[in-house]
Amino acid sequence: MSVLLTVLKPLEWLNTQLLTMGKVIAVAALAIMVCLILAQVFFRYVIGDALNWTEEAARFGMLWLTGLMAPLAFRQGGFVSIDMLERALPRVLSAILTLVLLSISMAVLIVAWDKGLNNHVDSLSGRGNSSTLRIPLELIGGENIRFKNQWQYASLWVGINLLILVNIELILRQFITLLGGGDKLTRLSTSQVVGAD
Repeated sequence: MSVLLTVLKPLEWLNTQLLTMGKVIAVAALAIMVCLILAQVFFRYVIGDALNWTEEAARFGMLWLTGLMAPLAFRQGGFVSIDMLERALPRVLSAILTLVLLSISMAVLIVAWDKGLNNHVDSLSGRGNSSTLRIPLELIGGENIRFKNQWQYASLWVGINLLILVNIELILRQFITLLGGGDKLTRLSTSQVVGAD
């Protein structure tokens, strides 16, 4: 069990750092997304001429918001789950069931990792350009650069990578709990997560 704890501590620290950074970026993405949607409504109904790029920019923010927040929700137990069976089972059987479910989740995440990279980021559509989004370098005398679709699709792949790291951490935590060392684990904060209880 001490080996598992030794492996778990740096992974816990890494996940905490990455997910904290991801949360800050996701909150900024949400704020920008809301501003873009409000600008779209304002320009469409008040000015009468809608901006053509705000919808795609808001979608860009939504994709990154989801990719960065899903691992945090997964780590803190924020996903909706049906845990009647888990609660009804004895502690050891419940821990084994949770371990099996985490292992199945890992298998799905590994498939999603491949699909995210090869079918989205590094695909024909991923190598294409956004139809409306551009980096406006003309404002400083340069030439506009069109956004690559890969920049949007990378949110899926980054999110999957973070989910895999969190899943490894949760599997290690479950093994430690199964071996009777649950009291040596630091509690994952769920104080800011609204559950489905």
